[in-house]
Amino acid sequence: MNMVLRKRHIILASLVLALGVAVYLNYQFAQTGNNFVQTANSQSTKNYGDAQFVDKSVSSEAQEGESSSQADSASTQSASEYFTAARLSREQSRDEAVETLGQMIAQEGIDQQQKDSLTMQATQIAQTIETESKIENMVKAKGFTECMVYLDGENANVSVQTEGLLPEEAAQIKDILLRETDVPVQNISIVEVK
Repeated sequence: MNMVLRKRHIILASLVLALGVAVYLNYQFAQTGNNFVQTANSQSTKNYGDAQFVDKSVSSEAQEGESSSQADSASTQSASEYFTAARLSREQSRDEAVETLGQMIAQEGIDQQQKDSLTMQATQIAQTIETESKIENMVKAKGFTECMVYLDGENANVSVQTEGLLPEEAAQIKDILLRETDVPVQNISIVEVK
């Protein structure tokens, strides 16, 4: 019994330490990630978002081709920005939760039962992160360019980049979620991002 208790404490301490290291590294990378170096290729006189005036003398075919490629680029860019911002927001909220749990576990006046409960919560967060990543990779393997999954207890929210979600594709996504989680089918939400 005593040996099992020691192994349990070692495992829990390792998980808490790993979570602490992950939070610290995330903080360090977030601090150094803002130092961008401008290269020679990035120097341009164009400013993104500036209005563009078109001369009537340009053929309409050239205008249509150019405007559709610009629209495709803008929609891809906005979808990419959405997924980047959503992942960053999810990661920050999870990091804050893990950090709070770590601080609560480190408090001196807390009894063993509370520490075990907090450690279990930290373990559940780690398992949720792993499950979300696994589901995202499986959905991308079905042919979607981008996917983000957010699991919250009995609810699952999935965002996929698509130009139109077919019923078969929605069924495939729901099937993946039902295989990997215990979320009821009526609590699965799929959002299309164009």
